[in-house]
Amino acid sequence: MQTLKDIKPGGIAKVIKIGGEGPVKRRIMEMGITKGVEIYVRKVAPLGDPMEINVRSYELSLRKADAGLIEVEEKEGNLYVN
Repeated sequence: MQTLKDIKPGGIAKVIKIGGEGPVKRRIMEMGITKGVEIYVRKVAPLGDPMEINVRSYELSLRKADAGLIEVEEKEGNLYVN
């Protein structure tokens, strides 16, 4: 199982499943991260947390703890087209 926190900067991943329960899962989904959406990992902070991603044409900062709840499938290549 690969999660969003495992994707390196410049990588693209497709969301397979969102873990967590209740308010945490709802908050992730309210940010636009839903099953099937593609996420581009822009960069990771110098100390490793948070990470900056592009999802649904906007930029979002996400804590590594939350990124660890998002199961993804990494896509080949690292060219992101918005």
